[in-house]
Formats: sequence, C-alpha cells, structure tokens
Amino acid sequence: MAKEVVKKIKLQIEAGKATPAPPVGTVLGPAGINLGEFCTKYNEATRDKMGDVLPVEISVYEDRSFDFVIKTPPTSFLLKKYAKVNKGSVKGANQVVATLKPAQIKEIAEIKLPDLNCYTVEEAMKIVEGTARNMGIAVEGVNDQELAEQQKEAAIEEKEAAKREAELEAMEQETHEEKEEVETTTEENTEE
Repeated sequence: MAKEVVKKIKLQIEAGKATPAPPVGTVLGPAGINLGEFCTKYNEATRDKMGDVLPVEISVYEDRSFDFVIKTPPTSFLLKKYAKVNKGSVKGANQVVATLKPAQIKEIAEIKLPDLNCYTVEEAMKIVEGTARNMGIAVEGVNDQELAEQQKEAAIEEKEAAKREAELEAMEQETHEEKEEVETTTEENTEE
C-alpha cells in the first residue's frame, strides 16, 4: 500500500550547501523529518551543480519519511548567471542591464525545458525571452533594438515627470508663502 503524503514543501536551496540551520531547519523542523538525513541526501544529489540555486519539492509522509524531487534552477537565476549580473533591472524593460545572444537563451531554454509548460525548445526560448525582458536583459537580434528604444522613451518620460514634480513643488511653496503672508496680515489687522 502506498504511503499517504501529509505535506508538500517547496524550498530553494543552494546546491550542495543544505544545512539543518535556517532556512532549511525552520521550514522542515515542524514537518518532523530528520534534518541531517535530508541535508546529506540533498547535498549528495546536488554536488555536481555546486553554485546553482535549485528548487526542491519535498513530500513528507505519515511515518515522517520523505522523498524529494530536484527541479531545474529558476530562469531568473540562469539569466543572471549567463548575463554575469548580480540582479535584474529595477525598472524592468525600461532599463537594459545586459544583452544575451540567442545561443545563450537557447542553452537556458534547454536546461529549463523539463520544468516548463511547453514541448519544444523554441517555445521554451519564448518563455525565457519574456523573463529576460522583464528583468531588463535584451536578446541580441530579437528585442535589443526595441528595448533600447523603450529605455530612451522611459528616460524622456522620467525627465518630464521630474520637471513636472519640480514645478508642482514650486507652486506648493508659492502657495504656502502666500498663505503665511495672508495669516500675518490678518494677525496685524486683529491686533489693531
């Protein structure tokens, strides 16, 4: 008879570096599984992928035993790794932080294909390109021109917004000074 799954837990842990300390211990401890055993098994299974962050899905059974499935690294992690950047753009597609070649996107798509909701590498590439776009990473020959243009437009809009903000601030200051002048005049009239 099959064991009954009591809990499913999802974590993202650096390959080969799982320890019973937080965050692994704080999440798995309440589930009642042996932390040392999990860390040993996870580290052995991921030793060849050192340096990558890997999502893991842990199934905890009634008798406190467990199984886990290691997924492919997150697309955003792979994009940052290939682009050699620490983080994506703060402004999304309005700020390009790096440019990748289509061959690099294809490599990432091939790595991610087992975990994506598609059947071909071309479809996977479109998904990866979309994530790259949202992170401010352009794809050479695919959307690099478009994103460069979008970045220019965003910079112009940002300057205009800053100008409007400065004008608004000046108007508020002017209104505030007029209000103080009126209050001062009113106080002088009431004193007489």
